[in-house]
Amino acid sequence: MTTAPPSGTPRARSGTEVWRPRARRAMAWSSLAGLLFALAAAAVVRAWRDELPAQIASHWSGSGEPDGFMSPTALALVAVATTAVLCGLFAVIGLTQGAAASTRRITAGGCVWSGAFMAAIVVGTLAPQRGLADASQVGLSGAALLAAVLLPLVPAGIAAALVPGDPAMPAAEAVPDDAPRATLRDGERAVWLRRATGGPGLAVGAVAVALTTLAAALTAEWTMLVVPLLLAALFVTMFAFTVRVDPAGLTVRSAARWPGTHVPADEVVRASVTQVRPLRDYGGWGWRTARDGRVGVVLRSGDALLVERTGGRSFAVTVDDPAEAAALLNTMAERAR
Repeated sequence: MTTAPPSGTPRARSGTEVWRPRARRAMAWSSLAGLLFALAAAAVVRAWRDELPAQIASHWSGSGEPDGFMSPTALALVAVATTAVLCGLFAVIGLTQGAAASTRRITAGGCVWSGAFMAAIVVGTLAPQRGLADASQVGLSGAALLAAVLLPLVPAGIAAALVPGDPAMPAAEAVPDDAPRATLRDGERAVWLRRATGGPGLAVGAVAVALTTLAAALTAEWTMLVVPLLLAALFVTMFAFTVRVDPAGLTVRSAARWPGTHVPADEVVRASVTQVRPLRDYGGWGWRTARDGRVGVVLRSGDALLVERTGGRSFAVTVDDPAEAAALLNTMAERAR
């Protein structure tokens, strides 16, 4: 175990003290933004109340026929309550697991998307029913449903971009003596490069793409074919990564260049090999955040490169030959001191 730097310096603050105030701020304003979207939708319901049926269609069968009804006020209350629950869940994740800026960005974006999605559902559901006395003949528009899913991505992306990144936090302590090193001569440079692809998550993605394509075909809602196309693009970006270790540190990038991360060599406390069980440790595959706040690119079970960094953060990636990567990264971290 490494020793902490002397008290009185910024580096002496614990990892929790460094990131938790940032997490609180991000979760506070993003949760408020999500709730404001839902409350704005409730205001629209109030403004349209006299133009809507007493019981509006709120659920549709697979054939597109309405099979569930409720009052407009009840729909607004459900939207606000659902947003509050979802924002609460994202906030808990951000406050307990948000050591890395990437996690705080995802949770902030999730809060805002939740509120914007519920608002879009409310407005998209009620708009076609304005002026009707009976809502039993109102059909479900695939285009409206698709818009309700995709349009909230815009404010969610803006929210994620507004979350500040982690400040530079160079390590003060030396790399532990028992950490593996690569054998390099003075002044010799080296680069380690591997690809991490595939895994069970890709199979899950293929099934999801097939099912959503089949659903679009069976319902003849051809606009919904956008969903499997987007899912295919998402799974390609989440299950094909390049992992590089060089004098600058560790760089992990998706085949689409996003998502990705860079761990500067001077912030590496220790690199090692760890065993990863995707479902148990991270709850699934892809770009993940574990319960302890560790961020990981998890494509399969087995050996992974684990990088402990300053600020109480850590990053893991399942890749071939992680021992070589760990040894070289420790050597680069030592040189960066």
